[in-house]
Amino acid sequence: MESRVLSGTTSISGLTQLRKPTRDNAFFVPTRTFGAVADGGNLIWGRQLRPNLVLQMSPAASRVPAAKRDILKPCLAAASSPAEGDSAGEGKVAPVGFADKYPALVTGFFFFMWYFLNVIFNIINKKIYNYFPYPYFVSVVHLLVGVVYCLVSWAVGLPKRAPIDSNLLKLLIPVAVCHALGHVTSNVSFAAVAVSFTHTIKALEPFFNAAASQFILGQSIPLSLWLSLAPVVIGVSMASLTELSFNWTGFVSAMISNISFTYRSIYSKKAMTDMDSTNVYAYISIIALFVCIPPAIFIEGPQLMKYGFSDAIAKVGLTKFISDLFWVGLFYHLYNQLATNTLERVAPLTHAVGNVLKRVFVIGFSILIFGNKISTQTGIGTSIAIAGVAIYSYIKAKMEEEKRQMKTA
Repeated sequence: MESRVLSGTTSISGLTQLRKPTRDNAFFVPTRTFGAVADGGNLIWGRQLRPNLVLQMSPAASRVPAAKRDILKPCLAAASSPAEGDSAGEGKVAPVGFADKYPALVTGFFFFMWYFLNVIFNIINKKIYNYFPYPYFVSVVHLLVGVVYCLVSWAVGLPKRAPIDSNLLKLLIPVAVCHALGHVTSNVSFAAVAVSFTHTIKALEPFFNAAASQFILGQSIPLSLWLSLAPVVIGVSMASLTELSFNWTGFVSAMISNISFTYRSIYSKKAMTDMDSTNVYAYISIIALFVCIPPAIFIEGPQLMKYGFSDAIAKVGLTKFISDLFWVGLFYHLYNQLATNTLERVAPLTHAVGNVLKRVFVIGFSILIFGNKISTQTGIGTSIAIAGVAIYSYIKAKMEEEKRQMKTA
């Protein structure tokens, strides 16, 4: 520990004993040069100077004013001390980061990236299915790329891997199984029908959540919430009746996806943990990957080996085929992670509204990119369904906000 005290032409004869600091006087003040001491000598403080270092009275020190012979105390922090030998250093306040200075701008960036990554994922995903219609295998690739991303992140410590025990693993397995089933059936629907139609059907997810809360969890759902879901059901029905790309495989798969994600939400509430969301999602992705591999092998394996891979490579080339699979998997993982990170930054109401707008963006961009023709009734039905989801999300988020305020009151 540094304790250089006098530098100059004359030194002071002695120092008192260094007393052990007490809890009362071991506090910190900004670093600075103490001043002139004894014939021009300067008292320089080191980075860590013992408290209660008192200049003993001597003939040379007697000329120093009493105020300057007060008890010397160390710095507030080593980072705020001046460079070695710098007699003009003053304590400096740490600079405010960009995220702290402009929180609204950072939150807006999170929303933008969430929307952007989701739209890009849906576009690349549908383009892959146009020349490689194997949703079970593509679902495995989505999760595989995400798992590799998580493993690399853990390896470099961003974030640090949270340990997992057998009890937590038992709680996460049902969540991961529902996540895997919902993910695969969503991709089956994406491959079978237009992206816009799949997202219109998935707008029914709040209806299934409300039904599960009422009849499975035994929670009372207010009448206002049920009424807000009526436009969703009506809108989806209108869109389905006149959808040009309609087929039962795509419709049923999207409905199964809704049910799967509803049960995922139920099991997630039972698996509440202190682990951060990034690590929880990483473990869920790993378990879901192992769940998705067997059906991909048994259902699509023989076809892939016979002509699936060869046909895709013949159409677009090996390099584009591999790069498309890599990018779609990366965008899938990142947009899900960004959705979680955005939820942590905003209130549930803001996130609910943002989620509705995200679906509008995805439907709109998919129609523009792929040139999907939709009937007037389908367009009206989709708009009614999205409006119903917006009303439902607003009412539900307001109710949750009131519950939190009542608990904190």
